[in-house]
Amino acid sequence: MPMSQSFKDRLFPILPQLAAHYGTPFHIYDEAGIRATGEELNKAFSGIPGFREYYAVKALPNRSILEIMYDLGFGFDCSSIPELILSRQVGARGEDIMFTSNNTSLEEYNFAEADGGCVLNLDDISLIAKVPQFPDLISFRYNPGPRRTGNIIIGNPVEAKYGVAHEQLVDAYRLSRERGTTRFGLHTMVASNERDYTYIVETARMLLDLTALVKAELGIELEFVNIGGGLGIPYRPEQEALNLAAMAKEITALFDEFRSANGFAPKMLMESGRFITGPHGCLVTTAINAKQTYRNYVGVDACMSSLMRPALYDAYHHIDVLGKENLPKSETYDVVGSLCENNDKFAVQRELPPIVDGDILVIHDTGAHGHAMGFQYNGRLRPMELLLRTDGTVELIRRAETVEDYFVTYNFTPDLFVPSGE
Repeated sequence: MPMSQSFKDRLFPILPQLAAHYGTPFHIYDEAGIRATGEELNKAFSGIPGFREYYAVKALPNRSILEIMYDLGFGFDCSSIPELILSRQVGARGEDIMFTSNNTSLEEYNFAEADGGCVLNLDDISLIAKVPQFPDLISFRYNPGPRRTGNIIIGNPVEAKYGVAHEQLVDAYRLSRERGTTRFGLHTMVASNERDYTYIVETARMLLDLTALVKAELGIELEFVNIGGGLGIPYRPEQEALNLAAMAKEITALFDEFRSANGFAPKMLMESGRFITGPHGCLVTTAINAKQTYRNYVGVDACMSSLMRPALYDAYHHIDVLGKENLPKSETYDVVGSLCENNDKFAVQRELPPIVDGDILVIHDTGAHGHAMGFQYNGRLRPMELLLRTDGTVELIRRAETVEDYFVTYNFTPDLFVPSGE
């Protein structure tokens, strides 16, 4: 959602000093807001024994942020070797980590198994034969296909490359048991940025129905079901927030009913990313150019290498002009960066107060899938990341990329391959 008033009250008065000290652009995150949301999630589902959030590292893969997550008691949802490394660097081991990947290489499986291992969440029934060292605990990602309608963002499950088909699921557990597995879990991910809580409730119901199916077919009692991520946030000021309390109440009732009817119930896990950190970050950038042609443009010192969601998804991110929050929004601008791509825009035909060179713009809701999706096209480099601590201090938690970073992959031992003759 657009930044909380608390975040604004603590950040905006010191932003001119921060911009002078660090320079712009930068992402800055709010530790107090992140902790409050994490604690709210833990409290909401405290009625389900064994509930645990596995933070989706892809949302904000910064070691300082992951330290906060670990302190909240969260595990980590990983899908690559660097994400595994980050999680282990903050102390996560074994079942603190769920490795959910797709089209996974042998190197990745070996790395996942090493250094304390993790929970393998397999995306494909064919992977059962490919995992080199089959663990005692295994999970499968389920794709319901035509049995569910995906939400607008994630699309039709039939067209998704992810997951085990419904008709394959029982066989997947049977084959895993034949490889020696004795503990089992189940996972799905059928929504992204979903603010209708009833959709998430139905996902929980679907997984509990599958739990009963596996029990009936194979006698296997699943240890956990992971309802995935996808909890949405309101990017626009007029949008309503997800009703977490109502969602938690209905899902808790489902688990209670299942336990009463079946004599057991799995633990419930989820892997939120955006919901935990998304609203608690912003991109701070400076207006450096004004251009009037067929439209009015404000050029800033950030570009979509700092935040590509508007270009990739036509996503809305709210914008404040520092010191002008209460002025009439009397001008209409495209707010743009410096890439040689016409979709390098943070806002299109946005009503804002009059902007002049040197004004500081605050682009909201970049605490998830902001810096993480950065790139180096056009030689534009990713910005620094800062953390507003609970005591009011601000800490640099990742420096900006430098030109030297851009050229570092040219530092290698020369290697010329000459094909052998016939």
